[in-house]
Amino acid sequence: MSTAEQTVEYATEQAPRLSWAKHAPEVYKAMIRLDAAAKQGLDPALYELVKIRASQLNHCAFCLDMHTKDALAAGESVERIVQLSAWEESRHFYTGKELAALELTEAVTVLTDGFVPDEVYDRAAAHFEEAELAGLIAAITVINAWNRFGVTTRMTPGHYRPGQYR
Repeated sequence: MSTAEQTVEYATEQAPRLSWAKHAPEVYKAMIRLDAAAKQGLDPALYELVKIRASQLNHCAFCLDMHTKDALAAGESVERIVQLSAWEESRHFYTGKELAALELTEAVTVLTDGFVPDEVYDRAAAHFEEAELAGLIAAITVINAWNRFGVTTRMTPGHYRPGQYR
C-alpha cells in the first residue's frame, strides 16, 4: 500500500462532561465581563501569550486551542507560540516585558510555594505601570479560572474558530 493510500486512525474525541456555561449562564456571563475588563489596557499579543502559557501549565486543551488560534489570527508567529512552553530556554524570542509577564504568569498559576516571590513581582513591576500590572494580574487570574472550568468539564478542543467568542 502506498503512503497516499494509508489512512491514519486517530483516537476518538472525548465528549465534554458538562456544558457548564449552559447550566451556569450567570457565572459564564460574569466570566465574560471579567475577562473583557481584565484585558483592557494590555497589549493583545502579550495577553494571548499569557493565556497560552497558563493554559499549557494547567493542561487546558480547549484554551490552548482557542488562544493559539486567536494569537495566530492576530499575527503572532508560530515560532514564538511553539517556543512558549520552553520560554526560559528561548528568552531571545521575547521582549523583557514579555519575559516578566511570562514569569509572573507561572508564579501566579503554579502556587506550589504558596506565594508569588518578591523578585518575580518586582521584575514585572519594573516593566509595567501599576494599572497595567493590575490588569496583567487580573488577566492571569481569569485565564486560570477559565482553565479550571475547561479542564474540569473536559471542554473539547479543535472546534474553535478565531474570534468566535468575541
